[in-house]
Amino acid sequence: MESSGLAIRPLARADRAGWGRLWEHYLAFYETTRPASYFDAYFERLLSGDAHDYHCLLAVVDRPVGLAHYCLHAHGWQAEPVCYLQDLFVDPATRGTGTGRALIERVYVNADGRGAKGVYWTTQHFNAAGRRLYDRVGELTPFIKYQRPS
Repeated sequence: MESSGLAIRPLARADRAGWGRLWEHYLAFYETTRPASYFDAYFERLLSGDAHDYHCLLAVVDRPVGLAHYCLHAHGWQAEPVCYLQDLFVDPATRGTGTGRALIERVYVNADGRGAKGVYWTTQHFNAAGRRLYDRVGELTPFIKYQRPS
């Protein structure tokens, strides 16, 4: 997908610094961090080509300005896999330009190409800007997330 100089493409080895900058900002938005060693390990996983692990798309305008991490997995209620969009981040200076929408739409295309029946994601209630986009490109479900206590 290209428009206005925007390209959506898979992560490449040469993208380490740009990807790391974006993912660090994404984690900061959600008030968390990961050690540098985990950045290195996750970057290698994203490049592994393992169909059962996470994949990364980058939005690039001269440099990486957005990322999407997603994976396909089996579903218990249907034969086809589903796609989980785990992380979506667009550099604040680039927001409002269609970059987030372009990343989500490319995830949709990639999921369709692998036979996934659906794409889903979660966000936090305070992510107002993200939710405005999600309301346009997705459908809010009635599900509430729980997790095991720490």
